[in-house]
Amino acid sequence: MKIYRYIPKLGSHSPCVLTIGNYDGIHLGHQKLIKELIIQSKKYKIDSAIMIFEPHPREFFTPNDAPYRVTSLREKIEFFKRKNINRVYVIKFNEIFANISGLDFISKLKKHIFVKVLLTGEDFRFGKNREFGLKNLLKSDIEVFIIKDVEKNNKRVSSSELRKALSIGDLNLAKDLLGRHYSISGKVIYGEQRGRLIGFPTANIHMFHNRPPIKGVFAVKLNEKFGVANLGTRPTIKGISKLQLEVHILNFSKDIYGDHVHITFLKKIRDEVKFETIEALKAQIKKDIISAEKFLKNYD
Repeated sequence: MKIYRYIPKLGSHSPCVLTIGNYDGIHLGHQKLIKELIIQSKKYKIDSAIMIFEPHPREFFTPNDAPYRVTSLREKIEFFKRKNINRVYVIKFNEIFANISGLDFISKLKKHIFVKVLLTGEDFRFGKNREFGLKNLLKSDIEVFIIKDVEKNNKRVSSSELRKALSIGDLNLAKDLLGRHYSISGKVIYGEQRGRLIGFPTANIHMFHNRPPIKGVFAVKLNEKFGVANLGTRPTIKGISKLQLEVHILNFSKDIYGDHVHITFLKKIRDEVKFETIEALKAQIKKDIISAEKFLKNYD
């Protein structure tokens, strides 16, 4: 898989089938697009390609009101790679890109990226101030496939609905929208060793999410090992402003510093709360581990 962080020069790329979007969460609606992308790529015997934006357009236009990130850029790339996508265009969303007209954008798709077939959702819009939509695309000589929305429980599957589910800790609903358990990946880094000092050593995960939409204490898997995770601001021990992910791995003592790991969220145990004493925190952590072990005992 090749990754491009720019729109290529005129005539430098071979034909492709393309889909465009933010792909935050890569939920069932996104996966339907990707599945059709692969089918059309094989049908026409040309490359499959996905265009995403970094940062998310709403992070550019309204940074203080931008949605929480469900999926980091690295996690998106990992997913596309597993699906054997040929090309990924990670386009920097800045003032220059935001001011490209709809006509110019179509021209860049045709002449620079060499798009022969474009797959879109039903609400796709593009160009400065979102001036163009599907009607404009259908007038171009790019073949356009419109992929219908996916619904669950009579609601459109969307990144917004996924964020809502995660923010309230409804991991079962999140799983329904994703077709898989929600997970976060990151590198195991050295922390302050506070967990070890109170008898519960943790793997501290450097997240690529600035603001994941999920908080609390959870039963999780770190790669293939079960554990208990706290995703929060550690209010009892020197509270911090940025969310931090820490995982106490059950029955495990190996050194995994520097490893890139995946944390899969299986069940929410409770919200994060501030305890009056360290002893009260330790007592609650013991209860959390018992709750997690009880759940994990019957987990398939």
